[in-house]
Amino acid sequence: MISSISSVSNTLYKHVVKPILFRVKPDTVHEYMVSSGSLIQRFPGFMWIVSKFFAYKNDCLEIKKFGLVFANPVGLSAGLDKDAKLPPTMKAIGFGFVECGSVTFAQYDGNPQPWYTRLPKSKSIIVNSGLRSEGVQSVIARANTYKKELFTDFPLNISVAKTNSKQASTCESGIEDYISTLKLWEEKGNAQMYTINISCPNTYGGEPYTTVESLEKLLGAIDKLKIKKPVFIKMPIDKPWNEFKRLLAVCDKHNVQGITLGNLYKDRSTVKLDEDYDSSVKGNFSGKPCWEISNDLLERAYAEYHDRFVFSGVGGVFSAEDAYTKIKLGATFVQLVTGLIFEGPAVIGRINKELSELLNSEGYSHISEAVGIDNRYI
Repeated sequence: MISSISSVSNTLYKHVVKPILFRVKPDTVHEYMVSSGSLIQRFPGFMWIVSKFFAYKNDCLEIKKFGLVFANPVGLSAGLDKDAKLPPTMKAIGFGFVECGSVTFAQYDGNPQPWYTRLPKSKSIIVNSGLRSEGVQSVIARANTYKKELFTDFPLNISVAKTNSKQASTCESGIEDYISTLKLWEEKGNAQMYTINISCPNTYGGEPYTTVESLEKLLGAIDKLKIKKPVFIKMPIDKPWNEFKRLLAVCDKHNVQGITLGNLYKDRSTVKLDEDYDSSVKGNFSGKPCWEISNDLLERAYAEYHDRFVFSGVGGVFSAEDAYTKIKLGATFVQLVTGLIFEGPAVIGRINKELSELLNSEGYSHISEAVGIDNRYI
């Protein structure tokens, strides 16, 4: 069923839906997708049908970590579902977990538009949303409306960042902002995992927690909360290995269970693109431009810390082969957003189905057996 439906859906999306959507401003498409998805998912029967047509399940892909069950290793990355409006939809199309956010303590409407600019030939989006968020109270209230069963084998991962405002722009005030958000989730929310976003660009005050000193202060403050749920750190990918390694060493000293690699590509002088773009457009690059550098950092980080951290690979995943490459470099999980936008909703089931086929062809009985097998540094 999944193979034939995926093929039809892929053809329909590629030749009919995508050409129409890509004629509309991406900001508009994003808002419409979130609003329509949040409306449609109110009909459980329809979500059940979507799941039967799109999602692919195989025991060889199921992951048990941190006392949680993940139906498969493929998760939605932060940035698409900022305010936890789409978890039922994301589960129905086949994701193994969802990362909502980034969620900030206070509400913020976002940077001046455009928030998103497509680069189709480069399989990338220039992102400049600036940590738009309804604010933590609103997101918690919405997340708590979902039935607990929704997250049984589909963990809710909440990305937490500091509010994009002058009031939270210093190191100290930013830490207070993070802590206030985490406290509320711990007291009132249903998050099963947290990802601490220290590397979001285009925000007031920049990225103050990507230095050893500031990251030490932030993680020390988070330690005091004594969080029992897994905590991941979403890392920048614009640091050379020697600097990146020092940030990992800070994480190693604190209550951190995982590393997410990584965030957007920010250096316009070195980014590799297959088309020209309007240089006046603000933002940083998602998708394929992140592929090589994120993979290199993943491979090096896994070699150094595979006995300490669980790794989640982000950046340039559009196919099962892409996901498998990151897994074989050391990722237990992989995440995507741009691949979903460019390839359509059937891509998730297709990735999972083809991942199981790749495992079988190479003689593995479970996805965990392939983690790190191609890492050159071990």
